[in-house]
Amino acid sequence: MKIATPSLSRLRILATSDLHAHLLSWDYLKNRASPAVGLARTASLIAKARAEVGCCVLVDNGDFLQGSPLGEVEALACRNAGGALHPMIAAMNLLRYDVANLGNHEFSHGLDFLLDNLACAQFPAISANLVRGLGASPLQDDRLVPPSVIITRQLADSEGQVHPLRVGFVGFAPPQTVVWEGAKLGSRLQGRDILEAALAHVPRLRAQGADIVIALSHSGIGAATAAPWMENASAALAGLDGIDALVTGHTHQAFPSPCKAACGFLSGKPAVMPGFYGSHLGVIDLDLIWDAGRWRLQGGHSALRPISRRSAGGALRAVAASSATIVKTSHPAHRATRAWANRPVGHSDHWLHSYFAMIAPSFTLRLVARAQAAYVTEKLQGSPYAHLPVLSAAAPFHAGGRGGPDNFVDIPPGPLTLRHVYDLYPHPNAVAALLVTGTELRLWLERSCSQFRQIDLQAQDEPLLDPDFPSFNFDTIEGLTWAIDLSAPPWVDSRGAASLLQPPCRILNLSYQGKPLSPDQLFVLATNSYRTSGSGGFVGPDAKVLSLGPPHGSRDALAAYIARQSPLCAEAPPHWHFAPMPGTMAVFDTAPRAVGHLVGLAPVRACPLSTTAQGFHRFRLHL
Repeated sequence: MKIATPSLSRLRILATSDLHAHLLSWDYLKNRASPAVGLARTASLIAKARAEVGCCVLVDNGDFLQGSPLGEVEALACRNAGGALHPMIAAMNLLRYDVANLGNHEFSHGLDFLLDNLACAQFPAISANLVRGLGASPLQDDRLVPPSVIITRQLADSEGQVHPLRVGFVGFAPPQTVVWEGAKLGSRLQGRDILEAALAHVPRLRAQGADIVIALSHSGIGAATAAPWMENASAALAGLDGIDALVTGHTHQAFPSPCKAACGFLSGKPAVMPGFYGSHLGVIDLDLIWDAGRWRLQGGHSALRPISRRSAGGALRAVAASSATIVKTSHPAHRATRAWANRPVGHSDHWLHSYFAMIAPSFTLRLVARAQAAYVTEKLQGSPYAHLPVLSAAAPFHAGGRGGPDNFVDIPPGPLTLRHVYDLYPHPNAVAALLVTGTELRLWLERSCSQFRQIDLQAQDEPLLDPDFPSFNFDTIEGLTWAIDLSAPPWVDSRGAASLLQPPCRILNLSYQGKPLSPDQLFVLATNSYRTSGSGGFVGPDAKVLSLGPPHGSRDALAAYIARQSPLCAEAPPHWHFAPMPGTMAVFDTAPRAVGHLVGLAPVRACPLSTTAQGFHRFRLHL
C-alpha cells in the first residue's frame, strides 16, 4: 500500500519598511541622484521576486508617508488641494501593496492628514495597539484602523490541486507614538503595550481562520525578554505562540545582515528588517504542506535584496533599475520638491559639515542650538522665567552610523536654501524648553557621553564610539563648558539604562560663564519635543516643561534664525573636549570627504588611515 506524502508549496512575503516618502533615487538634501534610496528601485526587485514564486503578498511596515523633503512638500500640497492623492499612496497603489502597517511617523502631519490619505489607498492599513481610545481589554479598544487583516490566496499543492490559503497580518508600532506626536494628536490617539495587544489579537486572528500569522512590527528588534511599554519589542514579540514570521522596522537596520544571512530568525521564526528609504526588499519564504485538509507551516527562511552595493573600494553602485512607471507618476512631485528645496534662506561664510560632530565641537551643531535658544529666549519674555539663563541642547542627525558614509551634512560656504535647513534638521520636532538644575544638566551630559567607549590609558587604536548609540542622542549643551574623561566608564548604556551603581563621573570641570556649575542653580534648557516626551532617556517624568505658546517647528525656528543672522561667520571657542590621555589612541570612522576638514579639529589630532568595507574612512585620534 502506497502512503501519501504531504504536498509542499511556498508562500512569499515581500516587505518594505521605513520608506519615509523616498519615492525616487534622488537625494534632495545634496541635490543629486542617489543609488541607495527610492521605492522606484525597490519596485524592480518587487517585480522580479513576484515572478519567481506564484504566491506572493506585498506589505509595508510603516513610516511610508513622512520623512523626506518630498513628503513635506506633498503634505502641504495635499492639505491645500483638499485631499489630492499623495504620490506615495499613488505609487503603493500602482505596486499593488496588499497591506500596510502604521508606523509612528504616519502621524507626524496629524490624524486628519493620515486618514484623508488612507481613504485613497487601495490597500488596508492596520494597527493593533494605536487606537482612538483604550477599552477594558485590547479587544475592546476603540479602533482607528483594523488591528489585523486576513488576505486569501489560492495556493496549489505539488499535485496541482488549488486550496485557499488565509494569511493573517497584525500590526504594531511603538506606543510612545502618542507622546512623540502628542502636540499634533492631543487625546485623539492612545497607545497600548505591543505585547499586551499581541496576546489578545494573535489568538483572535487564528480564531478568525488565519492559516498563517505574520506580525508587522514597526518596532526594533530589542531584547528577547518582555518589559512594559517596550519601544523595540520585535524579539519579545517573536517569542509569542501563534506568530509564524515577522517584518520588523523603526530602527532603520538591515536584518538579516548580508554577512549573517543564515541568522535571519527571531525565536526560531523567519524575520526581516528591510533597511530604510527603500534600500532593501525583505523576502520571507514560508514552506507549507497541505495536510489533513489544511495548510501547515513546515519551515521558512528570510533574506534581504539590496538596491545598491559597495565595490571593494567603497564606491556605491545601483544593482536595481528604477521602475519607469513610478518615475513617470512621481515626476510632478519630484519637480515641485526640487523647486521648494532650492528656495533661498540665507548665506554662510563658514563651511557647515558634521564629519566630526561626534568627537569635537561642531559649528554646524552649535548653529542649531543657538537657533533654539534664540526662539526660547524670545518666547519667555515677560514670563516668570525670563531672568534665567537660557542654554540649548542639540544633537547631530546626519552623522554617519546606519545611514552610511554619505549620511553627513556637507554644505560649502555660500547661499543657504531650504534643502540645507532640512539637512541640518530633518525631523518634524517642535522647539521646547525645560526648567533644569545644575545636577540635571550634569546627568544630561553624562547620558549623552555614554556614546563613547571606555578607553584605557595608553590604549592603541581602540574603537571610540559605541556602534549601537545613535547620533541623535549625542546632545551637547550650548552655554556650558566641560571635559569628558574617557578612562571612566559610562554611567548608562546606549539605550539609557543605568549600567553603574556608582555616581556618574565622566563629566569634568562643568562650568557656566567660567564658574563651576552649582548643583541647585536654575536654568532654562532649550531642546525639542522629542526630548521632552522622554525619548532618549534624558528627561525624567517629573521634568517641568515650560509653555512657549502654540507648537513651533524646530526647522522653522532654524530657518528664521539663519535669515536673521546671515551671513553666518562667527565661530565660538570650543565648549567641550576630551580630558588629555597622553600616549593613548583611538579610531573613529567618518566620511572620506572629512580628510579635507581637519583644520580646527584640535585638541584631538586626527590622522587618516584607510577606507573600510562599508565606505567610511578610518581616522586615528591622538587623545
